[in-house]
Amino acid sequence: MKAKEWLGSRATQLADDPGAIAWLILVAFVYGGATFIRSQATNWGPDHMMILASDMFVGRSDLSSLTTINDIVTINGHNYQAMSLLPTVPYLPLVPFQFLWPFSRWIVSAVIGIVAGWLALPLARRYGPGGSINYWIAALGAFGTLLFTLTIEGDFYYLAHLEATLLIFLSLIEWHDRRRPWVMGLLIGLMALARPTLILIAVPFGLALLAESKDRVRVAVAFAMPLLAAVAITGWWDWVRFGSPLETGYDIAWLTVGLEQLRYQGLFSTTHVPPNLALFIGGGYSVRDGFPWMVPSNEGHSILLTTPAVLIAFGAGLRERLNQVLWASVIVVAIPVFMYYGGGGGGTYGYRYAMDFVPFLIVLAAIAMKDRFGNLERILIGLSIFFVCYGYIWQVYK
Repeated sequence: MKAKEWLGSRATQLADDPGAIAWLILVAFVYGGATFIRSQATNWGPDHMMILASDMFVGRSDLSSLTTINDIVTINGHNYQAMSLLPTVPYLPLVPFQFLWPFSRWIVSAVIGIVAGWLALPLARRYGPGGSINYWIAALGAFGTLLFTLTIEGDFYYLAHLEATLLIFLSLIEWHDRRRPWVMGLLIGLMALARPTLILIAVPFGLALLAESKDRVRVAVAFAMPLLAAVAITGWWDWVRFGSPLETGYDIAWLTVGLEQLRYQGLFSTTHVPPNLALFIGGGYSVRDGFPWMVPSNEGHSILLTTPAVLIAFGAGLRERLNQVLWASVIVVAIPVFMYYGGGGGGTYGYRYAMDFVPFLIVLAAIAMKDRFGNLERILIGLSIFFVCYGYIWQVYK
């Protein structure tokens, strides 16, 4: 009954909000249409996650067939995908409908990407200055970040980033509204089941919850229980596949020669930081004679050439506790990103792994726009949307 009442009240609110309705239609149309066009430029068929989901239905944790060879762990003749659990979950409802398997990669990515894009507006309304500026912020979140280009690829590797972005948006909305410890713990735990390093944001958010609470024991327990459950599920999944709750598979998976040489220096190592930072800040384009002319590196390129509007975030100060929590989240997540052997995320437009912390920068930018929103901010957001749209064109016509 409560759920029905909640849905009814939400429907009433939406009916009285033409701006939100227009936003829902815009995001669904653009993301859905772009995904369909992108799907026509590649082969169709079940991907690894669809295969794994169907195998899980018959009690298998290994893959009955392969569609790629990177990140595959072979143990006693069985092939396992070295990947966290959550990207497989959205495929499970599609298992009984085999006629949907060839389209599953597009369906799953588009649905999750669209929902994340929808959330960009309520997020902007909570942290932005109000009025039309909130729509600029929402446009930045939905069309000026790699959320868009990752969605339209229909790639199971990118699905974890889509899930994580959606969950980060939800957690930041919850943080603004009610700050329920168990909800925050649950959302961060789910993030960790998609992108394990995101569990690190439990530190700044957990400390902030404790700092503002009178009943710290109750808050700590409520916040920690979902996190511990996520860790336990991850450990169980790794034990089922690799025989140890501490083995993620990434350290023993098969890789191409170039990646294997980088991993030999350490899965996470300070030796990877200088080249990763150089790529993140200074990586650029090359050119070719044919359309679309600019050629992004297959290893990724500068955040300034995908989402330069993150620079606006530096206008948000450090005096407010909210800003401190957000900047701390950016830092604790960025550290493992730049220490990772995989660079920007090979085969992706832009610096894919930066999507682990870019959502926090978007909110910081929204906060900064409360004090200033002028031509510079408009230009930076416009450039971000332009670069992301170019990334879409590149992915279709490369």
